[in-house]
Amino acid sequence: MSICILGIESSCDDTSAAVCKDGQILSNLIANQEVHKAYGGVVPELASRAHEQNIVPVVDQALKRANVALEDLSAVAFTLGPGLLGSLLVGSSFGKAMALSLGIPIITVHHMKAHVLAHFIDDPKPEFPFLCLTVSGGHSQIVLVRGYLDMEVIGKTIDDAAGEAFDKTAKMLGLEYPGGPLVDKYAKEGDPKAFGFARPRVGDLDYSFSGLKTSVLYFLQKQTKGNSNFIQENLHDLCASIQHTIIEILFKSLIRAIDKTGITRVAIAGGVSANSGLRQRLQTLGEERNWQTFIPQFQYCTDNAGMIAISAYHQFLAGDFAEQTVSPKPRFGF
Repeated sequence: MSICILGIESSCDDTSAAVCKDGQILSNLIANQEVHKAYGGVVPELASRAHEQNIVPVVDQALKRANVALEDLSAVAFTLGPGLLGSLLVGSSFGKAMALSLGIPIITVHHMKAHVLAHFIDDPKPEFPFLCLTVSGGHSQIVLVRGYLDMEVIGKTIDDAAGEAFDKTAKMLGLEYPGGPLVDKYAKEGDPKAFGFARPRVGDLDYSFSGLKTSVLYFLQKQTKGNSNFIQENLHDLCASIQHTIIEILFKSLIRAIDKTGITRVAIAGGVSANSGLRQRLQTLGEERNWQTFIPQFQYCTDNAGMIAISAYHQFLAGDFAEQTVSPKPRFGF
């Protein structure tokens, strides 16, 4: 009998639904929220309201595109956390209600672990164990992956995340939210070594990005005092230099982790893994150092339900189900 799972992702500002059948993703739909651009960041209350508007049509279309009927579903999975409480409540409440009405179990999924397991949607799939650099707006982690349900964070940020560093520095440059993709776009036409910024030193395998943001802020304040057009005149070089610095910080600790563990199967995941500079850097280092490298498709880098559904599939096989009394965990630990 086939295992057919509906996955729901609503941890932040993207409403997504996907259908997984026997480990294959049949559909993966995402509804974005444009309302946050006017505020320069995600407004939690507006995000939860938009999820309420989007979740029914997104789930409906995901089922239709997968050609799956409600009675075909074996379980409903949703993101338990981490994330915004209001956003998580929409996805979890909808998922629990649907499962209850159908008389099928629910599966709760850890958002960051799902990013790692996105690598098992398409070929090539990494063998265990492997290291995964998981970078997003809220997290920057090096994860030792021993199995589908066996992961350990061996390095993490002690303050801000790489994705936040991209967006906040982009805001300093006057770019629209979300600024990370725009930094990536303009960096392609700039000199990555045009300007130098701080690279905070932290212990062993951990990260810190708050010092980089401060370094960029002070640099821009100094330069624009003498030339109010400095940012506009040097936008491409600034983006390239900022992106280069963030990537070098990320890979410095990752290289240490590889040397420390001896594991040379290396993957990237999370929203920032869609960054072209990060993807290229991993490929280049992989070729130079004889690593096996794994990079997910763009649609499985940012927040999406495909990763929730594939995670739930492996949890289903392990009998890892949840009770209807479960509640969202905004600060869900690894």
